[in-house]
Amino acid sequence: MAENQYTEDNIRSLDWKEHIRLRPGMYIGKLGGGSSADDGIYILVKEVVDNCIDEFVMGNGKKIDITVKDGKVTVRDYGRGIPLGKVVDVVSKINTGGKYDSKAFKKSVGLNGVGSKAVNALSSHFMVYAVRDGEKKSASFVRGELVDDAKIEKTDEANGTYVEFIADETVFKKFAYKTAYLQKMMWNYCYLNRGLVIKMNGEKFLSKNGLKDLLEDNMDGDPLYPIIHLEDEDIEVAFTHGKTYGEDYYSFVNGQHTTQGGTHQAAFRESVARVIKDFYGKNYEASDIRQSIVAAIAVKVIEPVFESQTKTKLGSLEVEPGGKSMRAFVNDFLKQKLDNFLHRNPDVVEILEKKIKQSEKERKELSGIRKIARERAKKANLHNKKLRDCRVHLTDMKKEQREDTTLFITEGDSASGSITKSRNVNTQAVFSLKGKPLNSYGLTKKVVYENEEFNLIQAALNIEDDMDDLRYNKIVIATDADVDGMHIRLLLLTFFLQFFPDLIKRGHVYVLQTPLFRVRNKKKTVYCYSEQERKEAMVELGKNPEITRFKGLGEISPDEFQHFIGDDIRLEPVILSKEASIDSILSYFMGKNTPARQEFIIDNLRVEEDVKDENENQNLDKAS
Repeated sequence: MAENQYTEDNIRSLDWKEHIRLRPGMYIGKLGGGSSADDGIYILVKEVVDNCIDEFVMGNGKKIDITVKDGKVTVRDYGRGIPLGKVVDVVSKINTGGKYDSKAFKKSVGLNGVGSKAVNALSSHFMVYAVRDGEKKSASFVRGELVDDAKIEKTDEANGTYVEFIADETVFKKFAYKTAYLQKMMWNYCYLNRGLVIKMNGEKFLSKNGLKDLLEDNMDGDPLYPIIHLEDEDIEVAFTHGKTYGEDYYSFVNGQHTTQGGTHQAAFRESVARVIKDFYGKNYEASDIRQSIVAAIAVKVIEPVFESQTKTKLGSLEVEPGGKSMRAFVNDFLKQKLDNFLHRNPDVVEILEKKIKQSEKERKELSGIRKIARERAKKANLHNKKLRDCRVHLTDMKKEQREDTTLFITEGDSASGSITKSRNVNTQAVFSLKGKPLNSYGLTKKVVYENEEFNLIQAALNIEDDMDDLRYNKIVIATDADVDGMHIRLLLLTFFLQFFPDLIKRGHVYVLQTPLFRVRNKKKTVYCYSEQERKEAMVELGKNPEITRFKGLGEISPDEFQHFIGDDIRLEPVILSKEASIDSILSYFMGKNTPARQEFIIDNLRVEEDVKDENENQNLDKAS
C-alpha cells in the first residue's frame, strides 16, 4: 500500500483574494441568496457602508447615497475620501486601513482591515474612486484582480469615496436583495447616528431622536407609558412596555446590530429588573417585570470581542481591556439614570407597577397548567415522535452548526415522511402537525398550554421561558400550496404573531417554496416554481417534454425532495413591514368577517377565475 506523501510540494500559500474566495464564511458568515437578513450579500453592503459611517462619526460627511438595482450596489459618501495614493491598497491588501489608529477609530466595529477587501474578492465587478481637493483616483477589479489602475485626474466632484460592486454569482448563487432587509439596515444606521442622512433608491432615512425613534417606529400598537429614553457617554437606552407577550430587544455595539444579543443585552435585562425591583422595594420576579418589555440598548466598546465573524453576538465581558465589567457598566448607568427618572415620573411608576402585578397574576394562574403541559409534551415527543430532532441537539456538535439548525413544520404523515427521509439529519428537524391548528387570535396564553399542538410546538422550539433559548435558527412552515395548506400556514403565523411575535421580528420564520411543476426529457429535468418558469422550461427542453404537476408535498419523492431542502432551498422570509401592526393584521385576516375582508376575497376570487380561464385556454392550445 502506498504511503501518503507529505513534502514541500504539499505546502501552499494563498494570496489574499484566493483565501477569501476559498473560505468566504470566515469573512462574511453564511453565503445565502438573500432570504435571511444575515446572508452574505447584505454583509457585503454593510462592510462598504460601515466605512462611510466611520467618516460620519469622525465629523466628515453627513450624507450617504446608495442605489441597489439589478444586483448592482453603489455607495457614495462625502467624507474626506481615501488618500489617493492608497486607494488600491485599501481595497486589496489585507491589514491595510485607517482603523489601526486607536485614537481615530477606537470604538469602531471593523478593526481587522478586511471588510472592503472581502467585498472586492467576492465581487465579479468592483470599482472604487476617491476624491480629495479637486483630484480623483479610481481603480477597477474583477474577483479581486486589478484590471484598471487609472491615473489621478482633475475633477469638480465633492470630496468622498465611491464604491460599486456586483456580488459574484459563482459564490452567491441566484441571489437577490430584499428591500425590507436593506431598509432595516439603513434605519438602524440612522437611529445610531442622529443627523446622518441616507438616501437609498430615492428613499430618505433620518433619525432625530435615536433609539426613541427606533421603538416608536417598530412597536406594535401604543406603549403602556411614554418611552423612557436615557443616555450617557458610550451608552443609550430606550424602553417601555407593550401589549404583546414576551420580551423584545434591539441591541447594538459600536453601530453593529447584535441580533443575537450578548453580554450588553444580558446586563440590561438583569439590571433593569433589579433597579425597578429596588425602586418599589418589593420582591417582584424579574420575569414579571420584563414581561412585554420593548427595549433598545446601544453601547460603545473599545476592542469589542464578538462570538462570530458576522458580529451578531457580543462576547466582551469588559467595556475596554482591563476596564469596568459590562455588567457593572450597564447596572451603574441604570441605577442612576432610571432610578432618577422613576422618582420624577409618578404616572409612569403607577402604570408600570400595575403591569408588573398583572404579569404576576397571569404567571401564577398558568403555573399549574404549565407543569401538566410540560409532562404532556415530554410524553408526546417520546412516544408519538411528532418531533424528529436533528443530531446537533443530540450530540456535542460545533457551535457554528447549531446556528444552521432548521425546524420544518409540516402537515400530515406523508409530507413529514418525505422531508424526514430527505433532510440533513445533522441540522434539520421535522415537526408533524395533526390536522389544522386552532385559530388562536384573541385568545390568552392559556391556550398555548391547553392545546396539544401549540404546547408541543412551543416545547419543540424551547421558547417557554426565554426567546434566547430557541433551539432552531430557522422555523420553516412547509405546507401544500393548496387552500388547506394556505389555511394551515395562516393559522401557524397567527399563533406565532399572537404569542411569540419576536420569532418573526427577529427573522426566524420562513415559508418553504416547493416546485409546482417538473418538466423533463431524457437528458434534463427542470423544477419550476411558477407558470412562467414552466413555460420557459418547455421552450428550453424542446418538443413534448414530460410535465408533472405536484399537488402536495407528500407526492414528491424523498430523492427529489433533497433538491428542495438542500443547498438550493428556496425560503420566503416572513417579514413585518415598519408600518405593520400585528393587531390590525390579525384582526383583518383572523377576526370577525368585515366588509373590507369580504371585498378583498371577492377581488381575489376574480383573479383566481382569470387564472383558471388562462389555464383552460393553455390546455385547449395544447390539445389543438
